[in-house]
Amino acid sequence: MKLQEIANKIDGRVITATNNGSMTYDMAFASDLMSDVLTLQNDNMVLITGLATLQTIRTAEMADINCIIFVRNKKVTAEMVKLASDSGIDIIECRYSMFRTSGLLFQSGLKPVY
Repeated sequence: MKLQEIANKIDGRVITATNNGSMTYDMAFASDLMSDVLTLQNDNMVLITGLATLQTIRTAEMADINCIIFVRNKKVTAEMVKLASDSGIDIIECRYSMFRTSGLLFQSGLKPVY
């Protein structure tokens, strides 16, 4: 799924779109525990989280995750946007819960990591 397609499925708002939003995402993982995120080794994965901090962006960068969806109406800061843009990470903000967001994306064809 492309970035804008993901955003449309969850009524999300694209904040950063690296590579002109052309990257395709195949899998998703939902967690607020960044230690769990660091154990993942999948390409083209979306991270779904409510943890809107700089540490989330840094963790995604270390785990080679190129897209983060911030759920529960969490807002990213300008500093987070800059770090994500510099790191090539797409960001979507979504008002839905993590459970609803995950369900919508699963229903639309994104595969779970586990």
